[in-house]
Amino acid sequence: MDLRRFGFIVLIIGTLFGVVVLIGRVQTPAPVIITSMLATTIAVATPLTLGALSGVYCERAGVVNIGIEGMMLAAAFFGWLASIYLNHIYGWPPMPSLIGGVIAAVLSGGLLALLHAVLSVTFKVDQIISGTVINILAIGITGFLNRQLFFEQGSIFGGQVPHAPGILPRIRFPFLADLPVIGRIFDQQPITLAAIVLVVITHIVLFYTRWGLRTRAVGEHPRAADTAGISVALIRYLNVIIGGLMAGLGGAYFTLESVPSFEPLMTNGRGFIALAAVIFGNWTPFGAWTAALIFGAAQALQINMQFFREVIPPQLAILQISYVVGLTPYILTMIILSGIVGKTIPPAADGQPYEK
Repeated sequence: MDLRRFGFIVLIIGTLFGVVVLIGRVQTPAPVIITSMLATTIAVATPLTLGALSGVYCERAGVVNIGIEGMMLAAAFFGWLASIYLNHIYGWPPMPSLIGGVIAAVLSGGLLALLHAVLSVTFKVDQIISGTVINILAIGITGFLNRQLFFEQGSIFGGQVPHAPGILPRIRFPFLADLPVIGRIFDQQPITLAAIVLVVITHIVLFYTRWGLRTRAVGEHPRAADTAGISVALIRYLNVIIGGLMAGLGGAYFTLESVPSFEPLMTNGRGFIALAAVIFGNWTPFGAWTAALIFGAAQALQINMQFFREVIPPQLAILQISYVVGLTPYILTMIILSGIVGKTIPPAADGQPYEK
């Protein structure tokens, strides 16, 4: 990571944390505020992290995937629907229903990724168009099914629209979660912890295994990889599907770990922000995670500002307007994509169909 990009990271995170500390220090000690920001940042960065890992897997194999947003949205809906169905129809207890919902969400993301692979690898459709198709399909099918199953003719489960049977519980690390002040950082939910573990696993897989070497070879020089006996189509298929599974897990976060309900378009552009994280992170797992944390810190700012709403001085009254602070992640996305924070180099064959 170059010096300019590192300086940008320090500046943005320092500024976001500083704003909350300066406003909240009237009633709360600074260490408590910083801990709250860290814990919230890690949590809300979860779908961005998983979406960014999805992009890393796809683009390292040479397939552009702007359909991450659609994969996450579809996964959020079908995971939520599956958990409700298992709980209301089959009478499963809440926890098995939620686990079943997570599995359904992951598979939903994988199926849409398979469609993207068929279009972009087999039929060699323009990969941007293919990803756009995924996004439009996800928006249409989730909106249609949500309306038909729960609103136009009443809920299929009877009565009002049901919620998922709760959300995934927090996992407390012994001793660490009990530490004063900083203990909250180690009190997170399963998908959040899984995202962090998957960052490490992805780094090891991409840079320390034969599979990762083949993936990077296909993304950089597919003809040379083909000459060496590597199936370019197979590598691309599998990496796109793995990316879809990652995006599906990110979608499960919205309805099974954050809130137990579904709203149309509830991913709210997170898939596109995840793509910006991939670019900022230079197509590496840890770089993408760092960028996801920056965007997460911007969203955590909005959340933590609510805690200190009553002590915001008149000079900063604009911060009382939630959507003003909520613009921060999208402004950061535009800054990063503008290229002013340093040059990034994508895989050489990224977005190029391969003719054998």
